[in-house]
Amino acid sequence: MTAKTSYRVIPIFIPQRACPFRCSYCNQFAIAGQGSVPTPEEARAIIDTHLATMSEDVEVRIAFFGGSFTGMSLEEQEMYLKVAQPYLQSGRVRDIQLSTRPDYIAPEVLQLLKRYGVTLIELGAQSLDDGVLAQVGRGHTVEQVRAASRMIVEAGFELGLQMMIGLPGDTKEKSMRTAETIVELGASCTRIYPTLVVKDTLLAKQYRQGEYEPLDLETAVEWCKDLYRYFTEQGVTILRMGLHPSEGLLSGADYLAGPFHVSFKELVLTALWRDRLSHMVADAHGGPVVVKVPAGEINYAVGYGSANKKMFPKVRFEVER
Repeated sequence: MTAKTSYRVIPIFIPQRACPFRCSYCNQFAIAGQGSVPTPEEARAIIDTHLATMSEDVEVRIAFFGGSFTGMSLEEQEMYLKVAQPYLQSGRVRDIQLSTRPDYIAPEVLQLLKRYGVTLIELGAQSLDDGVLAQVGRGHTVEQVRAASRMIVEAGFELGLQMMIGLPGDTKEKSMRTAETIVELGASCTRIYPTLVVKDTLLAKQYRQGEYEPLDLETAVEWCKDLYRYFTEQGVTILRMGLHPSEGLLSGADYLAGPFHVSFKELVLTALWRDRLSHMVADAHGGPVVVKVPAGEINYAVGYGSANKKMFPKVRFEVER
C-alpha cells in the first residue's frame, strides 16, 4: 500500500441546521456562502466532486460544518453519516469530523458518532466568559462547554474548541483567558474567528445604532498574534484564523464592518515574523542579518506584500535546505 503523503478535508456545510438560537453575530448562510441545506444525495455529490480532484496518496477527512450537527435528531444525523460510510469502508476517506454546540452533546449522541467513524468534534465555544456569552445570546454557559468537553475527551474523541475575538463585551484579556481554558479542557485544535458585522443580524443593528464597534484589522491581527503564539507553545493546532472568504463577504453583499481580510492568517504570521526580525536586527547593532527560514514560512518571513522585507532592508532571507 502506498503511504499517504498529505491531508485534505472535504467540507459539507449545513448552515443553521437544528440551531434554535440566533446569536447576535450570526448569519450562517452569508458566512458559509451557501443558501440551502444539502440533501444526503447532494452531500454524496460534494464528496465525489472533491475526491475526483485528489490523488490516491492523500489522506481525506469528511467534515460537516456550519450548523449544529448533533442538534438534529439521531435519525437525521445517521442519514448524513451513512453517506460517508462507503468511502470509509473503501479506505478512500479516513474519518469524519463535525462542528456543533456544547449544549448538544449527550452520551447517546457520542455513541452514534463513534459507531459511524467520527474522530474529531469541534465545539463552537466562541468565548469562555459567561458575560460575553450572555451578551451575544449564545444560549449556553461556560459550564456547559466544560461538561461537553469532558464527555468528548472521556469518550475517546479528539476535541476542538472554536473561539471568536472582538465579540460584544470582549477584551483582549478575556480572549486570552478563553485560550487558556481551551488548553485546560484538553482541546487538540482550535479556530480563531475575528467578529465581523454581517448583514441581517442583531449585531448589524447594534453597529448601525452605535452600540457596537468591531475591532479594526490591526488590533485583530495583534490579538491573534498573541493567541497564535500561546496556542503554538501549548501544542494546540490552529486549524484556521479568519473567516472563509465567501462570495458575499468578498463582494460586500453580506459584509458591513469588522476585521475581514482574504489573507488574514498571512497578516498574523507576518506580524509574528516582524517581532522576531526586530529582535534579530536589534542584536545585530546595525549590521547585516542573514535569516534562515523554513521553506513553508518564507512568505510569512518576507511578509504580506513584502512588508517585512521593506521594513528590514538589511535582512537577507535564505530558505533552509
